[in-house]
Amino acid sequence: MENVIKEQIYIGIAELVVVHNPAVLITKGLGSCIAISLRDPVERFGALAHIILPSIERSNNKDNPLKFADSAIEIAVNRLLEKGCKKNRLVAKIAGGSSMFHFDNMTINIGENNALAVTKKLGEMRIPILASDLGGDYGRTVEFDIEKGTMTIITAFHGVKVM
Repeated sequence: MENVIKEQIYIGIAELVVVHNPAVLITKGLGSCIAISLRDPVERFGALAHIILPSIERSNNKDNPLKFADSAIEIAVNRLLEKGCKKNRLVAKIAGGSSMFHFDNMTINIGENNALAVTKKLGEMRIPILASDLGGDYGRTVEFDIEKGTMTIITAFHGVKVM
């Protein structure tokens, strides 16, 4: 079997990449943020978005719609459809949504709000979530292999999880 060297593409905060396989999309520094991967296994295209907030509707600053769960998912789906993907074949995997900030018995739970917004939007769009790794109080790095459809979650103290 021939080993194919896969291009590694890094996605920053509030960014989105759509690419044809073979490629590995990587995002680091997920705390309360969520990595959303979308894939059409037939067309072999995939997308990875790194969102930081739940909803563009409730934001005063709408300059970058890729910051928000609802608008970033819509943009990712539209870009995949433009590449010839079919909406009924799209599948998702998600990770992140940690509760990172604790102040005197009070938690600012942006991560939980992000997770709720992501799952709600994917449900509204009828895109099944095949796997998720949400919550906790620790950061994550995500590597999404477009060809295999695997999402690898790497953490400092909780090991590595492949889903």
